Order: sequence, then C-alpha cells, then structure tokens
Amino acid sequence: MNTENIVIVLDHPDKSTNVGAVCRAMANNDIKTLRIVGDKEHYDVETVHVLAIHAAYIFDKAEFFDSITEATADCVMSAGTTRRRGQKRKGKLLFPEEFAEKAGEITGDKKSEGGKVAIVFGNERSGLSDEQLFECTMGVTIPTSDDFGSLNLSHAVQILCYHMFRENHKSQNGYTPLTLGRLDQTVNTIADDLQKIGFFKVTGRPDMENFWRSILSRAALSEGEAQYLEKVFNKAAGLVGKNSEENN
Repeated sequence: MNTENIVIVLDHPDKSTNVGAVCRAMANNDIKTLRIVGDKEHYDVETVHVLAIHAAYIFDKAEFFDSITEATADCVMSAGTTRRRGQKRKGKLLFPEEFAEKAGEITGDKKSEGGKVAIVFGNERSGLSDEQLFECTMGVTIPTSDDFGSLNLSHAVQILCYHMFRENHKSQNGYTPLTLGRLDQTVNTIADDLQKIGFFKVTGRPDMENFWRSILSRAALSEGEAQYLEKVFNKAAGLVGKNSEENN
C-alpha cells in the first residue's frame, strides 16, 4: 500500500481539538492528506496546533470542500465509516482489516502511481447521515461494545489509519523468526550439552532432538532468544563439568 494515496475526509467536525488530534493520529501512521467538508474559519488554528503537536502541518495543508462528493472526486474509492447498519447504509460493511486489503490493491506502492482512496468520517455527535453515506462508494465499521459503541473521532481515525499502516508494512514482523536450519544449530547445542552432563545415553539423543525441535519451532524464536538459550545450556554444562572436576 502507498499511504500517500490515502485521503482522510472529515465531514463538518465540531471541535478544533478533535481536528488536531486527528492530525496527530494520521502522522502516527504516515498518512498526510486531510480534507475537511466545511469552512476553515470555523476552526481555531492555535487549538488545532496544540493538539496536533508536530503534526500541525497536516492541518495547515488541509483542503476544504462543500461536500463529500467534491472532496472525493479524484479518488477511486471512498469509504464512509459508520457503526449503524441498515438498508440505506451500504448493506455489507467491511471491517478495517478487510477494507485495508482492498485499499492496498488500489493505492499501489511507492514504485507505482496507484489511485487515491478516501476514508470519510462524520461529525462527532451524529456521525454520517444516510445522505452523507450515500455519497461514499462503500461502508466501513469498527466493532465496538453494544453497551458503549461510540468512538471519539480521533480514535476512529487512529484505528483506520493504523490498519492502512499495517497493510503497508504487513511483510514486516516485530522480529524475524529463525529458520529450521538455524534452529537445528540450537537443538544440536542443547543435545550436546545434555550429553556432556550424562543426561541421556547416545541412543536417546534423536528423540530428545526431535522433542526440542518441535517445541522450539512452535515458539518461533528470534536470533537473540536462540543465542540466550544456547548460553544457558552451555553454562549449565560447564558448571556440571567444573563441579565434577572439583569433586574428583
């Protein structure tokens, strides 16, 4: 996904504080294009800047429009966010992760142009009306509690933007799990150390290796974790050997 092709549209947001918080949520996720349906004069720039912190530039570059249709005219797809369902509310509503996948297909990546995708958010108090949602091409919903389903505007923006960000980085893990080839080195180290301390006879080693290989593969160890585990067994074997020599 190319997050530069993601457009956040706010339809008549009430509070300058919320607009500022939205800018910050967008910046957290590398999304920088903000469009607002309404008049710029309605918002206090200083208040927006205070809540946006270092993302104030997003508001400063924001464009203002008279309708959702105008704000999304150059987009390939526009998704209205809503928690209410109904005949006039786009029928099937996608979850954020489902929408992110579709948006990723359209926006392309940084090596290709792709098309723009808009995510439209309604007013803090009333959300998007049936008429406003009709101006969008599809609907997106964020699952929330039946007892208290309303989300703060900036929180809703943060959730959708985060899913766009994750789609853009879905090939990246928090760490790189070990391959089985590398894992076998750790298993061999464990087996060698256990054998040194007389934990099992040579004939029992294959079963022990299969046991550790099965468990550690499910754990999806990182390189650092594997090295730490190897050090633990090496040190344990070393201490047993040292104590044995002292006793003799």
